[in-house]
Amino acid sequence: MAEKSNYFVLRAKAVPEVLLKVVEAKRLLDSGKLESVQEATDAVGISRSSFYKYKDDIFPFYEGRKGKTVNLVIQMDDEQGILSVVLKSVADAKANILTIHQSVPVNGIASLTLSVDVFPESDDVDDMAKQIESLKGIHYVKILARE
Repeated sequence: MAEKSNYFVLRAKAVPEVLLKVVEAKRLLDSGKLESVQEATDAVGISRSSFYKYKDDIFPFYEGRKGKTVNLVIQMDDEQGILSVVLKSVADAKANILTIHQSVPVNGIASLTLSVDVFPESDDVDDMAKQIESLKGIHYVKILARE
């Protein structure tokens, strides 16, 4: 039977500490701040065996292949100009919009679904979502999926 590949999107608070430390060790190595796995694991406080056990199985949400699709759902007030400001925030994060679907507003509130193509040089997707959520007239932003 073929092995299924399963992926999950979790908030950092739901991830065991050892996995977060593996991500940090990988970041230290990739940045060139530290040169060896031993130095990186010592710096974050995990064993080398833990690092090697998980290093290929965990990565920050924004890492991975060149370009990826992130699906966002945004609930917002039905006011002139809000969509324009949301789209500018996506552009400021160096991401490309693939699809936009806005529902018919009900009681002055509209739902917006965006499919966004992000690249390694893009800002962090989580930061982009937080920026959009901080805008006037935005009720919430939810990251639905990453492909």
